Amino acid sequence: MLIGGAVLMVLTALAAFFAFLTRDHRTSGSPPDPVTSAEPSIAPAPDRLEAPEAELPEPPETDDPIEFAKAAAEALWAYDTRAVTHEQHMSGLRAWMTGEKKYTDATSVAAQVPSPVLWAQLADNGQFATAKAGEAHFPMAFVEALREDPAAITEAYLYAVTVTGKQSIAWNGSSAGGAEARSITLAVQCRPETACALAAVMPVVAP
Repeated sequence: MLIGGAVLMVLTALAAFFAFLTRDHRTSGSPPDPVTSAEPSIAPAPDRLEAPEAELPEPPETDDPIEFAKAAAEALWAYDTRAVTHEQHMSGLRAWMTGEKKYTDATSVAAQVPSPVLWAQLADNGQFATAKAGEAHFPMAFVEALREDPAAITEAYLYAVTVTGKQSIAWNGSSAGGAEARSITLAVQCRPETACALAAVMPVVAP
């Protein structure tokens, strides 16, 4: 079953929700690259924006899934093709993910980042993105599922969190760039007395 179908069930029933979060083997479709839409507006220019020192984001040491999800969303929405390679950027994001392979979906995280080919094209234009998370909350489907069976979460300690915010993009010749609203639903693992970690990105945003 495709991960998209599983997540739709996650949003409608308790059993399907936890089945998705705890199953061992998952496949994923290839959702459209979230930054492809920005590509047509990129115009190479002789003036190049200076690249800062490469500083890869580090996950916060917190056991609060809401706080962690907001930081993770910012890490997923931000990138700098001037400062790091695609592999370096992905290596930084892997540090955010849970080491429990049973509950992690690296493919869904990688889908949030420009592909290696697109990354190279964006690097030619010095494109980079910054992000700021705003509001974050547990989706209603998740809250209702916990209300029906509070003990169900104690197997994997996975929390669904929806985050909204803003992504700003700039490139050579357009330092002002543009900004757009973003929303994302993350699966965050927060075991007791353990710092939270990212498990997956849901293919649909849960209200």
